[in-house]
Amino acid sequence: MAMNWEQLLCAERLGQRPAKSEEGRSPFYSDHDKIVFSGAFRRLARKTQVHPLAANDHVHNRLTHSLEVACVGRTLGMRVGNALQARGELPEPLLPTDIGDIVQSSCLAHDIGNPPFGHTGEEAIRNWFQKEGRVYLEGLTEAERDDVRLFEGNAQSLRVLTTLEYYQYEEGMRLTYATLGASIKYPWTATPSVQNQRPKNNKYGIFQTELDYFHEIAQRTGLLPIGEHWYCRHPLVYLMEAADDFCYGILDLEDGLEMGILSWPEIYDILRRVIPPVQIPELERNLNKVDDGRKPAILRGKVIEALIDSGTDAFMEHRADFLAGTVKGDLISLCDDNVRTAVQAAKDLAKQRIFNHAKRVELEIGAYNTIGTLLSTLCGAVDALLGDPDQVTYKDNRVLALMGDNNFHPSVFAREGRYKYQALMAVIDYISGMTDNYATNLAKQFNGMGEVRY
Repeated sequence: MAMNWEQLLCAERLGQRPAKSEEGRSPFYSDHDKIVFSGAFRRLARKTQVHPLAANDHVHNRLTHSLEVACVGRTLGMRVGNALQARGELPEPLLPTDIGDIVQSSCLAHDIGNPPFGHTGEEAIRNWFQKEGRVYLEGLTEAERDDVRLFEGNAQSLRVLTTLEYYQYEEGMRLTYATLGASIKYPWTATPSVQNQRPKNNKYGIFQTELDYFHEIAQRTGLLPIGEHWYCRHPLVYLMEAADDFCYGILDLEDGLEMGILSWPEIYDILRRVIPPVQIPELERNLNKVDDGRKPAILRGKVIEALIDSGTDAFMEHRADFLAGTVKGDLISLCDDNVRTAVQAAKDLAKQRIFNHAKRVELEIGAYNTIGTLLSTLCGAVDALLGDPDQVTYKDNRVLALMGDNNFHPSVFAREGRYKYQALMAVIDYISGMTDNYATNLAKQFNGMGEVRY
């Protein structure tokens, strides 16, 4: 049994809505536009990629990173689409550009649920709920507790796409099933991943709130079921993931050079491995004409081209395995040795030198305090809302007014079903949607040390 491209590239939209028919715009490019115009996407401009609250405007933020990943993903998707079409494996009337559009859209959305301060923000939310905030998890089911205490930006991304943006709690952006399927990097829920029963421990892509949407997406795109609330990956996820890995493998090093953490020779020594030897002499003549700060721009295009070529070849060579849902690793693990070792070496260098840089570590520690202040204040008010109305203080009401009723699922006010879980998810939605700057300023305000802002 295998998946098929006709189902995988389903243009119908979440909620079993028909595909959009618009002149000059495919249903999948419509997804692209919806994501770009969303508030959640716009806020990525002030969210950490690697360096929190960086004063240097030349380093990447989540928005510039997502745009660059989308460029690489679009080309990678179109190359695969062209190769499938040439072999007669792309069903009519689908086009190679459709695959490019789907991968581009999933790349744009891949970090849209990330909280302020990037992965540090994720860890800070988890840390608080596992320590100071664990009292608020009483009364939740095991699955609900794991969603909250093991908050995952990937699951929050699907929540933004299907629940929070545009049509709130009514299918969200109403994207195509194909784009949504290609956006789910970890197609399983939290609890089994905590129990080491999934391919990636402590990584998951589905909150309990989006479980029904998840099954709908999986069934409409024909993903193969593996276990309870667990399906194989959509084949195009591998292209999105590879585009992400390619970009941060290269661009984290560029940021390290920009900030004076890394030197050009150590970056070039890693990235030159993927350049065909015949191109090296001319490349080095051009590199020698400019200073170190301009050298990455000359090298970048050639490196990305080599990565895309290798990724396309690897996908096509293993396409039957992708359709069968039997691929165990990622696409880069299937690429040629030069690409595989270069990307890994880039990640290792970034981990050793950039992620452990003293200034970055100082800001990360501060992020824990910022997130903790926000969660303590917001969860305290929400807990009062869920308890005895007579015990809700004036401060609690002010905090709840700041969040706004529209941020809460209707069940919270109706006291129906999983209302406590939904209330805590609303707190997480509110915080994860903040930019680094807003989160920092709001925490200062809560502590009585903020500046007056209007």
